[in-house]
Parts: sequence; C-alpha cells; structure tokens
Amino acid sequence: MGKFDNPTDTLLAGMKLGINLKTGQNWSLASWINEQVPAPGTFTLEWNGTQLVMKRRGGTYWSSGTLKNRSFEFIPWLSFDTCNNIYSFNSVANENEIYFSYSVPDGVVSEWALNSRGGLSDTNRPLFVTDDVCDGFEEYPGCAVQNPPTCRTRKDGFMKQSVHISESPSSIKEDSSLGPSDCQAICWNNCSCTACNTIYTNGTGCRFWSTKFTQTYAGDANREALYVLSSSRVTGNSWWIWVIIAGVVLVVLLLMGFLYYLRRKSKGERKMEEAMLHELATSNSFSDSKDVDHDGKRAHDLKLFSFDSIVVASNNFSSENKLGEGGFGPVYKGKLPEGQEIAVKRLSRGSGQGLVEFKNEIRLIARLQHMNLVRLLGCCSKGEEKMLIYEFMPNKSLDFFLFDPARRKILDWKRCHNIIEGIAQGLLYLHKYSRLRIIHRDLKASNILLDHDLNPKISDFGMARTFGRNASEANTNRIVGTYGYMPPEYAMEGIFSVKSDVYSFGVLLLEIVSGRKNKSFYHNDGALTINLAGYVSLLNLIFVSTLLSTTPGVSFQNSQTNLVSKSTLK
Repeated sequence: MGKFDNPTDTLLAGMKLGINLKTGQNWSLASWINEQVPAPGTFTLEWNGTQLVMKRRGGTYWSSGTLKNRSFEFIPWLSFDTCNNIYSFNSVANENEIYFSYSVPDGVVSEWALNSRGGLSDTNRPLFVTDDVCDGFEEYPGCAVQNPPTCRTRKDGFMKQSVHISESPSSIKEDSSLGPSDCQAICWNNCSCTACNTIYTNGTGCRFWSTKFTQTYAGDANREALYVLSSSRVTGNSWWIWVIIAGVVLVVLLLMGFLYYLRRKSKGERKMEEAMLHELATSNSFSDSKDVDHDGKRAHDLKLFSFDSIVVASNNFSSENKLGEGGFGPVYKGKLPEGQEIAVKRLSRGSGQGLVEFKNEIRLIARLQHMNLVRLLGCCSKGEEKMLIYEFMPNKSLDFFLFDPARRKILDWKRCHNIIEGIAQGLLYLHKYSRLRIIHRDLKASNILLDHDLNPKISDFGMARTFGRNASEANTNRIVGTYGYMPPEYAMEGIFSVKSDVYSFGVLLLEIVSGRKNKSFYHNDGALTINLAGYVSLLNLIFVSTLLSTTPGVSFQNSQTNLVSKSTLK
C-alpha cells in the first residue's frame, strides 16, 4: 500500500483521487466533523472519471464540471486566471484504475483541503468552493439540484445570530458523528424546524427548535448563538438583511464588471499578439508545414511556444536556471517535455530593446542557416511577455572564457584559431552568401556563443540591418551597438556597411589574441588614456614611423596618409 493510499481530508500534488479497479481501493477525501474533531465528517470528495464530485452523506452536493484546457467548468477563477494557473492536471482511465491527480512546479507549496462546511481550498490561493456554497440564497454553478420540502424555497437559508432563548429545544440528536452542517441539513428538511445548534463543546450532536426568535441584546442571560432559518425571523427586524444582500449584490456586480473588463482587455491583447504572430507566420520567417508542435498550434520552421510551456520548461524562471543578463533582458536555461534543452531570452520591461528588435531578430535569424550562427527555435508572446527560444549553448559565451584568467587556459591557440575562423565564416555568410546581405552591428565577445565542442556561433540579431545586393553603405540617425567595437565613421556620423562588422571583428580578434577587454586596456602616461584598439594602433604608428625614419630617402611627412590607412582597422 502506497503512502498516498489514504489521503484523509487533504490532497497533495501527486496523490490519486479515484479507484483501483483491481483491488477496490478507493482514493477519496473525507472532511473532519469539525475543526476540533478529525473523525470523518459530512463531506467527501471523489473522482468519477470526468469530474470532481463532492457528496454530503452520500448524496451529490456539488460537482466541478468536466476538466478541459487546464481548468474545470465550475471553478471560475481557474478559467479567469489562466496566466497564473500553476496546476497541471492528469486524468487516467484504464483497465487497472481510474484516477485524477495534479502537479505544480518545483518549490510551490500546494495542499487541497476539504473542510467540515464543504469548502475546498488550496494553500494561500483563491477558494475552489466556498463554505456552504450550495446552501445559500441563490444557485451556484455546480451545485446539485435539491428538491426542498414544500415549506422551503431556495431563498431560505441559515444565518448564525444571537437570539433570546425562551423555550427548550424541540428535539435532540446526541449522535457525536453529526457536525454543524448535518444539523442544518436535518433542520432544513423538517418544516417545523426554525433553528439549530450543536450540543457538545466540541461542536457535535444536534439540537433543534420549532419556535420563532427575537434578536437579543448584550447582557441578556438567555442569549445564545443559533443557526436560524431566514424564513423564521421576525419581519420587522429583517430589513437590515436586505441591505446586506443589496450590498453583496452590488459588490458582486462590480466584481463581475471588473472581471469582464479584464477579459476584454486580455482578449484585445491576445488579438494584437495573434496579429503580430500571424504577420510573422505569413512572412518568409516560417514555412508552410502543417505539422502540429507540442503546444497544439500550427508548427512552422519556428514554433510559437505557449507561455505556460516556457514557465514549466524554465521552472518558473527560477534563479538557478538563469544563465545571464543582456541588453535584451535575462536569459534562462530550460528543458522541453521531449528532453530538448533550450535557452530562453526574456524581454525585460526596462530593456532598451523592444518589440521592433524582437520582430527584427525573428525575421532575420529565421532566414539564416549556418553552422556558425545560433539557431532560433521559436518565440513566445503573451501580454507584455516577449521571449525568444534558442538552441542551448552549454559553454555560454566567448567572454566567459576569454576574460577569466583560470578559464582562459582552456583556450589554447588551436581552439582560438578555430573560434576566429568560425566567426569569420559566419560573418562571410552574413555579408556574402545568405539570401539577404546582413550587417550585424553588435559583434562582440558576449554575442559569440560556444557549443559543446567550443565551436563559435554568432547570436543576438536584434540590432542587425539588411542590405540590398548592390548597396555598399547606409546612414542612420540611431546609433546602436557597443562603443569600443564601432568604427569611427559609424559612431560619429552613423555610416555603416559590411566594413563596420569587419572593424568589430578586428577588435574582437585583438581581444582573443591579447586576452584583454577592449575597454579595460589603457595606457596612462600623463594625459594619455586609450583602449586596446587605440593602443595597438599607437604601437603600429610607432613601429612604422621608426621604420620610415631609419629608411634612407623616405620622408615620414610624405607617407602620413599611407601610414594612417595601414594603422586603421577596416
């Protein structure tokens, strides 16, 4: 017998609710008699193969409705709040067993508890079913149809209040297995009963009255709190009840209006997202494949991942799964249900990049296929959440090794040569052999990812621009990229071309060879402060000027133009 075979009044993640068809073992919840007495009480919760069913003393009291799309028909908040719905439900029916279970992400505490009043709730979350929900003044979704006696109507209900006791109870049931909910059910089905209460101090047994009561005042020696039927109260003293009911109705209407507004707003956002994704899906970024991916949507060369699937894959974006942070936002490691590892680049709300860069990267990288370019698997868009899903690179980025004294030892010259050659091949493909001529505009060590064998892959195409085949250069008023890797004509005048990437590659090459960051290298001699690229240019200038000054018949002045062109990285 498993440790979960007797779930008592609490259902934990992984527990079964149902029946073992071979052994006859029944997995169900049973409420306590009351909060003080843990013996099995009035209510049970069972699984009938399609829905959750709550019973009161064997008779159906409430049902959840069928399970569909990660929610139950008659548990409203699961339907309204699908974004924060943390549950994954599992329904099994075979020749051995029929059961229901649920799971939650790691680190989430969850306990479904059935209380003595028929309430069903989870730890620190909205109620699934409120106490006495099917004994109220109005019908509630999921409540079983009850045929009241001729003396009762659906408007009749119990309210606990202090009243003046002038007579003894009309009848008593000393059965200690009866709780307050049992007492009310017995009283409601007895036309002569007007109020009830328990007998013992632990809240068990039942007393019933058949007289009318008046409200009492503080200090009344015969004052007692009873569960009084609404139809038995004195009319003259009940006006305030209608005020309360009107207030409750007003609050409910306001809440429903607010929920309707949120749903309309969410629907509008979804339409915008669907329009954007449709725009991407109908562009050349996607193929015409009619397969279906694991999210149940139409599959393309790029997949449209659901937000819930990414939350599960990344363990709810846990800090343990965080790989790093870039200009776009944080990057997380994830794992899809089929076992594939992924990298999730999540757009930060405060990011300098936005929807334009998000769409730009999808359009561009989806058209690129080269062993030295990182592969984009798909994207996810929900409300303000924008994410790009990449193949996972186990060795992070080049700067992780290059600028760390210990890890740099791994990068011997053979590996460095392979990395330099791979980056050059990737750039050559972008500039010459891809379907579009593409200028990356942000080539640097942190945007070079390394696979399992330390092979380089160029990433982050949010700043990239396309060129016509006959175009040689362009001009922009918006300077993007990383200072120190930009050629002077781009940083100062906004002119960029394939030479811009070549300049960035040259700076990157200096960093690989020297093991020093471009911006961290400086020579402070009096007022002179320069970066790595400037330092190398200065050394080149000194070397050439020395060579010219020692060469007979060659004038340094006349060779200045040639010198500058030789010492400038292009």
